[in-house]
Amino acid sequence: MEKTAAAGPAPVIVAIDGPSGTGKSSTSKAVAAQLGLSYLDTGAQYRAITWWMVAGGIDLTDPSAIAAAAGKAEIVSGTDPSAPTITVDGTDVAGPIRTPEVTSKVSAVSAVPEVRTRITELQRSIAAAAELGIVVEGRDIGTTVLPDADLKIFLTASPEARAARRSGELKGADVASTREALIKRDAADSSRKTSPLAKADDAVEVDTTELTLQQVIECVVTLVEEKRAGK
Repeated sequence: MEKTAAAGPAPVIVAIDGPSGTGKSSTSKAVAAQLGLSYLDTGAQYRAITWWMVAGGIDLTDPSAIAAAAGKAEIVSGTDPSAPTITVDGTDVAGPIRTPEVTSKVSAVSAVPEVRTRITELQRSIAAAAELGIVVEGRDIGTTVLPDADLKIFLTASPEARAARRSGELKGADVASTREALIKRDAADSSRKTSPLAKADDAVEVDTTELTLQQVIECVVTLVEEKRAGK
């Protein structure tokens, strides 16, 4: 490639954290596409390793069994925001990782320290390889994975708003049960010993409850452009 990053804006690493249903994925993909950055959905990587363990018959009630299997699957994430991909051992798992079975088990798998160490190393290597910069979304990016990120954003929203969005995504799922599932997932992710869901001290908090997706995207794009201008 003849183009160099030096010719344009400085590379920027953006960490976007927050619980489910706050608009992280839609916002992160749109911001990355608009600004010409790479994109990484770290939650998909945890879902991918969970899917692989479910498919392989690993006992997910046994943390030592999960830990022993943590390094065996080859997970590859494509970082094009317009068409992100994820494969495990060469198999496209973009669809299978979104099943209710995987969703119900991902917190247990991702709480195991050996899994987090493995996936965190993978995430850091992807971010380091992004020539023009990257938007990385997840739950512990600003606090653990990329503590030196140029910009950290923490998206929040009320449980009601999040449940309404998520049940819409799940095509007619019951809002009340979706809300309960989200609160349960929050509790599991926030209380785990290794890399809990938490807002970094230097993160900008954006409450998306009353905002449209487009407003959230515009807000984040502005924050990134301000950060770039000040570099």
